[in-house]
Amino acid sequence: MSISIKTPEEIEGMRIAGRLGAEVLDYITPFVKPGVTTAELDRLCHEYMVNVQGTTPAPLNYQPPGYPPYPKSVCTSLNDVICHGIPNDKPLKDGDVMNIDVTVITKGGFHGDNSRMFFIGKPSIMAKRLAEVTYECMWLGISKVKPGAHLGDIGHVIQQHAEKHGYSVVREFCGHGIGRVFHEEPQVLHYGKPGTLEKLEPGMIFTIEPMI
Repeated sequence: MSISIKTPEEIEGMRIAGRLGAEVLDYITPFVKPGVTTAELDRLCHEYMVNVQGTTPAPLNYQPPGYPPYPKSVCTSLNDVICHGIPNDKPLKDGDVMNIDVTVITKGGFHGDNSRMFFIGKPSIMAKRLAEVTYECMWLGISKVKPGAHLGDIGHVIQQHAEKHGYSVVREFCGHGIGRVFHEEPQVLHYGKPGTLEKLEPGMIFTIEPMI
């Protein structure tokens, strides 16, 4: 496995990319409400990225081997959809829970990958609790990131917290390295054993995005 170690200049480029991705989520937040379609949210995000930021939506026409090109600019994963949901013309309704996943490509070629959970109207107690525990899992995983730690340390603390609350980790998807390439090594599993897998080094950049 070859993990890219970023230079200080590349790290600064990634900070800018991450900030721009987060700005898209801040921009779209007021529009997320009952009655709007995810296709409309996708259109608004696309126009903001292209016309306001001057960035490129990374998901649009992204095509991993063996899959058709992704047809939209963001992912909108609604209710039981774990991730990579495709925006459509169905209106959101009160009680829906949705993740919007945004990845921009800056003019410098860096990818900023962000997502945010949204409650449409008033969520159920179960949906709200699941989102809260998942958010806690993410921050616990982030707390383990330091030179000399292992990827298994991140996965372990996420798995431990999720299972303590009666949930399980989705194992079919994981976090990933990122930089000038959308998805690169390492794979960041959200389960595991402490002290296992790759040792973390300064200059590594990767996502932690537990799905519970």
